[in-house]
Amino acid sequence: MKKNDNKSMGKRPDNSRGTAAASEPEPGIVITCEHGGNRIPSRYRGLFTFHQALLQTHRGYDPGALLMAQDLAKAFAAPMVSSTVSRLLVDLNRSVGNPAQFFEATAREPAALRQQILQMHYAPYRAKAEHLARQAVARHGRVVHISSHSFTPELDGEVRQADIGLLYDPTRPGEVELCARWKAALKAHACDLVVRRNYPYQGKGDGLASWFRRQLTPDAYIGVELEINQKHVFAGGPPWTALRKLIVASLRNALQGRTRLF
Repeated sequence: MKKNDNKSMGKRPDNSRGTAAASEPEPGIVITCEHGGNRIPSRYRGLFTFHQALLQTHRGYDPGALLMAQDLAKAFAAPMVSSTVSRLLVDLNRSVGNPAQFFEATAREPAALRQQILQMHYAPYRAKAEHLARQAVARHGRVVHISSHSFTPELDGEVRQADIGLLYDPTRPGEVELCARWKAALKAHACDLVVRRNYPYQGKGDGLASWFRRQLTPDAYIGVELEINQKHVFAGGPPWTALRKLIVASLRNALQGRTRLF
């Protein structure tokens, strides 16, 4: 995976990065990647002295998610915000106050330190993502937000039965329709792929997309969390490259009917 250390925007201490489009973006598409890396900023590395092995696992980041996000942003000439700071420092895909937002290494530290982490990493990321989404709504009347993730093939002894998951809120018709089209497009290109909706997680659970849904109406915001089985990432090589190209092509096909979608 190509290294992406996400430099700050202006003078703000930020772990987010905007990807400039080389050409005009397709209407209202924004790409995000909350768990793109397992980097621990130098000032906090002492907290993770005994957790180095864990940082290399799915607990530390989503392998392959950043590369997929970069491919989507490039293909659609879409703005992107991503983070390579480990979710074990602070989970950018969890709301403030969620017990899962902080791993034990930071959860047991003084509240002032956690507040510092939120101010330096969490708040700037959310602010950048919100800026891009609202900018898309202002320009196009609506935004399609794709959040790139990956999932471990096995969790707690249970083998996950999917290659790709599409997570959405079933109460929002635009998200239901887009995911139905995207699944159909994926299956049309590769019938052997197991594509499941709201698996291995529920799309209406706590996350960046759910946060946006509380701020933007269904006709202005469509959010989908793309989940890829990490077995494809670890296999690597031409099949992994081909899968990413397929995901891009299938999303493009799914969006071609957007006049009816919205």
